[in-house]
Amino acid sequence: MVSAELLNSSYTLNRADKLYMMQVLISELAQEETSLIKPDQSYPVWSPYNAFDAANSILEVLRAAQYQNSD
Repeated sequence: MVSAELLNSSYTLNRADKLYMMQVLISELAQEETSLIKPDQSYPVWSPYNAFDAANSILEVLRAAQYQNSD
């Protein structure tokens, strides 16, 4: 959690210093993101191919909406 003291001191910074602080924080966040995906590993990816249950659910919703609109 960010301390109130840190937030209050950030309000007193000039624009250039605030931009620099943002750049540092964004750089750290980007470095953390790269560690989420490790090389030489496989990750499952969902595909709508052969997702017949999902297609049926969507059709039911569309039919219900069409029925409601016809009233």
